[in-house]
Amino acid sequence: MTELPEPTWRLLLGRGLPLFAAEGLLPVLVFYGVWREVGLTPAVITTTVVGGVIVLWESRRGHDVALAALTGVFLVIQAVVALAAHSATVYLAQPVVVSALWGVAYLVSVAIGKPLIGAFARAWYPFPPEFRAGGVYRREFAMQSIVWGLYCLGRAALRLWALLSSGVGGFVVVSFLTGTPVLVVLVFWGLWHARRAFTAADPATFLDQPRGFEQIEVGRLSSEDRVRDELAAHEPEHHAVA
Repeated sequence: MTELPEPTWRLLLGRGLPLFAAEGLLPVLVFYGVWREVGLTPAVITTTVVGGVIVLWESRRGHDVALAALTGVFLVIQAVVALAAHSATVYLAQPVVVSALWGVAYLVSVAIGKPLIGAFARAWYPFPPEFRAGGVYRREFAMQSIVWGLYCLGRAALRLWALLSSGVGGFVVVSFLTGTPVLVVLVFWGLWHARRAFTAADPATFLDQPRGFEQIEVGRLSSEDRVRDELAAHEPEHHAVA
C-alpha cells in the first residue's frame, strides 16, 4: 500500500502554487507585455506558445490529460479567432466567457454530485481513490465548488465590464485586483477548511456505508483513516497559519 505524504503547508503549496501562478497570472502578463511592445499578432502567438508549454507541463506532472487537451484546443481557437478579428478585445473576451462557463460548471458539478474542486484537489494532495469516493470528501468540495462558481461568475462580469469600458489597460488592472489577491485568499481558505473538515470528521462518516473501527485490521489503516490521521498529526500547524 502506497504511503501518503504528510499534508504539510509546504507540501500543499509546493504542489499547487506553481500551477496556480502559471495558469492564472502568466498568460495575461505575457500578452500585455508583448502587445504593448510589439503588437497584437506577436502577443497572440507568444501567449499561445506559453499556454501550450503550461499544458505540456501539466500533463507531465500527471494532471488530467483530457482537461489539458481541451485547454490546448481552446488556446488554438482563441488565437485563430483573435487573429481573424485582429482585435485584442476579442482575444481577451474569450477567456472571460470561458471563466463564466467555468462558474456555471462548478455549480452544475455540485448539482450532479461530482464537485469540480474535488477533482482539482488532487493537484494539491494525492488523495487515494477510496477517500475521494467518501461522503466527507464530496460534501467539503461541493461547498467549495459553490464558492468558486459564484466567484468565477462575479469576476467574469467585472472583467468584461472593464474590457468594454476601459480597454486592455483597465482589463489588466481589474484582472489583477480580482485575481491574484482574491485567489490567494480563496486558496488558503480552501486548504485550511479542508484540513479542518477532514481532521474533525468521524472515521465512520468517510464512506456513505456504515463502518466501524472494529472492521479495520490491526496494523493496517484504510485510505480514509490514513488521510485523517495525517491531517490530525499536523493540526497545530494549520492553527498557526490560520
